[in-house]
Amino acid sequence: MTLRTTLLACAAFALLPAAAFAQSADQSADQSVAQRAMEGVPEGPHPFSIQDLVRLDRVSDPQVSPDGRWVVYQVRATDLEANRGVVSLWRVPVAGGEPQRLAVSDGGANTARWASNGRLYFLSSRSGSSQVWVTDADGATARQVTDLPLDVSTFRIAPGGQNLVVALEVYPACEADLACTAAEVEHRAARVETGRIYDRVFVRHWDTWEDGRKNHLFSLALNADGMAEGAARPLMRGFDGDAPSVPFGDDTEFTVSPDGARVVFAAREAGRTEPWSTDFDLYETAIDGSTGLTNLTEDNPAWDTGAAFSPDGRRLAWRAMSRPGFEADRFRIMLRDLRTGATREVAPNWDRSADAIAWSRDGRWLFAVAQDVGSHRVFRIDPRTGGVTPVTGPGSVGSISVADGRVVYDQARMNAPADVWVAPILTRQAPMQLTRHNAERLEGVAMGDYEQFSFAGWNGETVHGYVVKPANYQPGRRYPVAFLVHGGPQGSFGDAWSYRWNPQTYAGAGYAVVMIDFHGSVGYGQAFTDSISQHWGDRPLEDLQKGWAHVLSTYDFLDGDRACALGASYGGYMVNWMAGVWNEPWKCFVSHDGIFDTRAMGLETEELWFTEWENGGTLAEAARNYDQFNPINHIANWRVPTLVVHGGRDYRVPETQGLAVFNALQRQGVESRLLYFPNENHWVLKPRNSIQWHDTVEDWLDRWIGD
Repeated sequence: MTLRTTLLACAAFALLPAAAFAQSADQSADQSVAQRAMEGVPEGPHPFSIQDLVRLDRVSDPQVSPDGRWVVYQVRATDLEANRGVVSLWRVPVAGGEPQRLAVSDGGANTARWASNGRLYFLSSRSGSSQVWVTDADGATARQVTDLPLDVSTFRIAPGGQNLVVALEVYPACEADLACTAAEVEHRAARVETGRIYDRVFVRHWDTWEDGRKNHLFSLALNADGMAEGAARPLMRGFDGDAPSVPFGDDTEFTVSPDGARVVFAAREAGRTEPWSTDFDLYETAIDGSTGLTNLTEDNPAWDTGAAFSPDGRRLAWRAMSRPGFEADRFRIMLRDLRTGATREVAPNWDRSADAIAWSRDGRWLFAVAQDVGSHRVFRIDPRTGGVTPVTGPGSVGSISVADGRVVYDQARMNAPADVWVAPILTRQAPMQLTRHNAERLEGVAMGDYEQFSFAGWNGETVHGYVVKPANYQPGRRYPVAFLVHGGPQGSFGDAWSYRWNPQTYAGAGYAVVMIDFHGSVGYGQAFTDSISQHWGDRPLEDLQKGWAHVLSTYDFLDGDRACALGASYGGYMVNWMAGVWNEPWKCFVSHDGIFDTRAMGLETEELWFTEWENGGTLAEAARNYDQFNPINHIANWRVPTLVVHGGRDYRVPETQGLAVFNALQRQGVESRLLYFPNENHWVLKPRNSIQWHDTVEDWLDRWIGD
């Protein structure tokens, strides 16, 4: 995805005094980061902070065993000294009990997947590259299943356990010999000349320059002991495209039929139209690679993905958009009878976009995860009638796994990081929490209470938002406000937990937080989501203005005279737009990876379908639309002190956008600061960089609106 799922190498661009100042600031920040890391988290009760945030365990990817007894899931811990995350595998009884860390995690382990015979397969790099390993249900010892010359990025075990499907990055001409790709990578790395020649786009994507390799699927036969044998068999021979997709695709984009004979995957043909196409199709092939590819969704020019066979193999469900070129269209749930070919939409009146789907083990129900009025919930769907019933309540569900009569999922709230939960499919029993990984770390840590509100926004339509009180809130006091603007623009902060833009870090620093799901946000119906396209600067701005007036008249603890607006991606664009057209209430801004010049962005970004849909055509076709809400046209009105943040490997919103914001501020004498990460993309992911980001942002807020 583009901006919604969705920081650049910098040369010496200033004169010596400025460069010397930047070096001093960097050294000071580095010392602050190192000192805080050594000091660690304060003992005893204290407000939630970035030090708490980076040390939390990140729970995800629950997988139920075939017998329904166990859930295996992964936990990412942070190694601050090594400045990286460390992933291990855990298991917990579905009926409840004490979680256990699997011993096979000692060499590194992630992406656990059960085979139908009860064996547990997973990925590990303990042998020097990412390969598939296998263990028994107790996770005591592991054996290496694959020994390929390339890294395995993800995989699936075929039902019956006779085949393994793996995703590898290869040069298409090298599909028949995987060692060929490895040799070519080494050859290119050893070349003295560094020039690259391109005849088509993408030239670069997300945070990587293209070098001709593609993600392709291969199958390997497994023997009776579960070990791979024989050569890897190409399943996409000659296909010009990626499966899984780049950069965020995973094993939900391909599946194996219940009889273990066929593979269905989602992919888009690259050709010369890839950057402005969202035409992903479902392709079917034999698991041994003996047949060609059959396009199952050729009649739909929009996005098809996420195929899931019913347990009896007679039906195929998948998610499909309707409008080509629009990445935030509603994902409908489609169902095909594989005997007759009859295809229909399931629950056509359900005005939500499915993010993931799964079958119940008896084939009676479909389950979907979707945004819904500030939450990300699990829904049970009757494929016969289209009836939709919510399974989970408020909060944000990450992924799901279905057992007999139960669905297991990881869920977070705005005041609680994710843990594993289980809920009954049909009964009205309450969901049960199976893990509490961060309970000890968060004991005595104060977070801000929060609530959802609503008001009449643009066109008189209902708009929702959230307000968060400061940690250790005291009645009668008024608090400065961090006004967060989400990215996307088709996104939502919602009742969720984040490791990048977490409102509790501001609450812990003594700020109240306000977040508004303006027109264009997801989870409120497709018409609401559609309403922002070609209206970036008016409808959402009106919502933000009316929402700001609403919270000030409703919550007396908000100090409207001490407020700072912060946003990233589209949120950064909105901050840049507000700087010129609505700067009166704000004492400071934070613009992170924000779009500054919409005309330049129209051709500088890589996924051109995004800018073309949002502006109603190409730059050549709709230049006036690109200029209608362009922040660069209003820089004469800029006056509010602004912190600018950008990353050197952000090819979604290139660094020139952020540098232009900073240059414009400096040239006009507006108080400003630039925080630049040469090794980060559109997101700040490295733990130490995250600490520096939070330190810098909180220092900026403290300077302009702090107590």
